[in-house]
Amino acid sequence: MPFRIALSGLDAASTDLRVTGHNIANADTNGFKNSRTEFADIYANSLQDVSTSTSGQGVKVARVAQQFGQGNMEFTSNNLDIAVNGEGFFVMRDDSNNESYTRAGAFSVDRDGLVVDHMNRKLQAFQPLDNSGDRFNTGATGPVVLPTVSGAPAETDRVTAGLNLSSSEMTPKLAWPAGPVDTTDPAYDATQDPNLETNITDEMFNHTTSVTLYDSLGTARTANLYYVNSGTPGVWHAYTYIDQTLASVNPATSQHHATLNFDTVGNLITNSGSVDPQGRLSLAAWEDDAIPGAGDGVLSNGGNSMEIQFDYLNTTQFGNDFSVNNMTQDGYASGRISGVDIDSTGVVFARFTNGQSTTLGQLALAKFNSIQNLRQNGNTSWAETYTSGEAQLGAAGTSSFGLTQSGALENSNVDLASELVGLITAQRNFQANAQVITTADSVTQTIINIR
Repeated sequence: MPFRIALSGLDAASTDLRVTGHNIANADTNGFKNSRTEFADIYANSLQDVSTSTSGQGVKVARVAQQFGQGNMEFTSNNLDIAVNGEGFFVMRDDSNNESYTRAGAFSVDRDGLVVDHMNRKLQAFQPLDNSGDRFNTGATGPVVLPTVSGAPAETDRVTAGLNLSSSEMTPKLAWPAGPVDTTDPAYDATQDPNLETNITDEMFNHTTSVTLYDSLGTARTANLYYVNSGTPGVWHAYTYIDQTLASVNPATSQHHATLNFDTVGNLITNSGSVDPQGRLSLAAWEDDAIPGAGDGVLSNGGNSMEIQFDYLNTTQFGNDFSVNNMTQDGYASGRISGVDIDSTGVVFARFTNGQSTTLGQLALAKFNSIQNLRQNGNTSWAETYTSGEAQLGAAGTSSFGLTQSGALENSNVDLASELVGLITAQRNFQANAQVITTADSVTQTIINIR
């Protein structure tokens, strides 16, 4: 019997040594969670045994329990390195549609633009419900896919202009002709052609500024805005030249300038002159290859004719100097992907060279009622089991889920100092049990030698 007790001790100590060695070997493995060996004593009692005098029959390994404590974060220069600070596992899916879960967040991009780990398992995320990037379909997951083509351009639809037209400059300037110029007329005078910006002189306007616009193909167009005092207090005329071609307000009436009216305290009068009740001015469809108001609706580069709305609601006529307080527009050129950003809630953004960004999804995190009952798959990943409970999916920062940190990796939670102490303890236990066998052998040999 002592032999069997000592053998159970040797087996338990050997398991403890293997577990400790495994922990030490993975001290530098990102996302690794250390384990500990838990023991239980063995008793074999029958109905006739006297419990107070039963010696016991040794020891057994009750379980090897994983410890899911947080590992330290190590910051990197790769935005696709992601760590979870708190509860939650990344959800991964292989080519056979099998799901696994990991804390190792060292991801990369494959040739199809999919974000994958070193096993080529695809990182899962909640997909956007619309273009706003604020709402996600949390009922299902899909892979994170980075765009492999250039970002599409957006045509300028609106310009927001916050100006001050100085009321101190009330001297009217020369006006341009009211309508299109017939260049075939023998009396045509190029110096008076409203379609040629090069003929505009300082004597023809009071204030000017410019803004870059974009057509439907993403081509940049320069819009020069000229403001002319009409000679009537509080009334200004606005001319818009796009790429040196005058844009019309209403070609049907040959009106090529807009009228802005201001009240006696310098505020724009809405629903007056050329602006609507919201203070917006709409230009007629502009083309770069025709006299204003004429054409086929197509630009010379094949893009659509431009229809632009100017928002002048915050334009004023005060006594101070002319100033441009705000000048923005909503178009942009095409762009190439320049980087990926992931915020603390796991929302993934793709950045483009044109200054735009696109929401690609929100990382899905998983948690379990009993994480210690997850099955270890190797490669720093786990699988769901019956005793672990089903995976509960959610987003970082919600419920009890932790936050994500881009450009960081979670280190192993192995404490080398503790493991080395445990290694010595396991070694002593093994030696002690071996000594029990030696002692039992000596006792047995003594009994055998009795004559």
